[in-house]
Amino acid sequence: MANETTHLAEYAATLRYEDLPPAVVERAKACIADTVATIIYGGEFPWSRIITGYARRVGAGGKSRILGAGGFSVHPAAAALANGALAHAFEMDNLTKPNAGVHPGATLLSPALAIAQDRGIGGRELVTAVVAGAEVMIRIGRATKHSNEARGFHAPGTTGPFGAAVAAGRLMGFDAATMTCAMGIAGSCCGGLMEFARSGTGAMVKRLHLGRAAEAGVLAASLAADGFSGPDTVLEGEFGFLKVFCREWDVSELTRALGERYATLTIMMKRFACHITAHTPVEAILDLRAAHGISGADVASIAIIGTERMAKVNNIPAPADLMMAQYSIPFCVALALYRDPRDPRSFDESAVADQRIGALARRVTISVGNEPHDSIATTVIVTLNDGRVLTRRVAEFKGTPERPLDPAELREKFLALTRHFAPDEMAHLFERLQGIENEKSLDWVAV
Repeated sequence: MANETTHLAEYAATLRYEDLPPAVVERAKACIADTVATIIYGGEFPWSRIITGYARRVGAGGKSRILGAGGFSVHPAAAALANGALAHAFEMDNLTKPNAGVHPGATLLSPALAIAQDRGIGGRELVTAVVAGAEVMIRIGRATKHSNEARGFHAPGTTGPFGAAVAAGRLMGFDAATMTCAMGIAGSCCGGLMEFARSGTGAMVKRLHLGRAAEAGVLAASLAADGFSGPDTVLEGEFGFLKVFCREWDVSELTRALGERYATLTIMMKRFACHITAHTPVEAILDLRAAHGISGADVASIAIIGTERMAKVNNIPAPADLMMAQYSIPFCVALALYRDPRDPRSFDESAVADQRIGALARRVTISVGNEPHDSIATTVIVTLNDGRVLTRRVAEFKGTPERPLDPAELREKFLALTRHFAPDEMAHLFERLQGIENEKSLDWVAV
């Protein structure tokens, strides 16, 4: 008898590229290109080098590439682990609006590209796998009502294994029964704790959660391919994912409008190297700077009206290190008055040490308004030293589905993130990714 898990598995196994609307294909391709850039950029950091070093040691000898690591080839699970972590290494990877607690690029492209390169599979199949994974994973995220994080789990570490298993399973040619097993196995690979946000230490693990989710998908699909089984009620069962990991859930969201409305179209691209909750207040600050010519030295205090999550989880006035600073709304808003937040290199250790930014961050207050709990909208009220009060509300930043990056803007972000490599080579890589559906193999996706 069909249930929600088997229904999703059958949909993912039978989805055809020919049936995808052009807008869905384009959004998936934008997600792919955006993720390639974030992985390449992410390889620069010490925490990334630790992970890639591990992946190279345990995965040597395969055909799948770790991007940004000199094109080093490893086995698929190791590549998925490294690329998934690198994609999330600097808070630049894509997610969805409304926020379903998923990171499509990090947890879908990373395992899918690893399997495609290992097996010599082309771009059309890759795009289909990314869409199949997105349609399943985003719906799982919606069904959680984002309450998995209220229990202390980092949401994409729990939803990611399912999407990764689906994407990998698509490229392995799974039928519905095998896809169901892969999803069932993936449920036992979910994890990732939010304690890094509460303790203010150990934020490197936040990056690991995305890598482990991508790796888990390859593991789950590989075991399922060999006949290993998992529960076919892994999502909705009495001891399944939703009831164990979440405080609240809505089972109906798992299959709502499946095959009719594409969740892939909700994927949005970040523009600033900070947590998604900081994007609208940072854009509000940029708007006020442009309109009134203000800088940090002119500001007495800043009040932000947003959601409960913004006020409780991301309200970190004195972050201890760079990774926590990117997670802090007060810090990111203060930085936006002294530096250009559109340049990810503005977020560095010198910014954390900058006493001007730190002092202003401590004068930022966040309160809960009337926005829906899953909203990213904020109202920013800036009080200047001369007594003037400036107000700006931003509901959608540039990069959201309502205001998507156009091809030129996506290219600008891609080249900005990859500028430590030869510009001509990166421009060529971007252009080739625009026609990825016509590529017969993907071994050229390597840096």
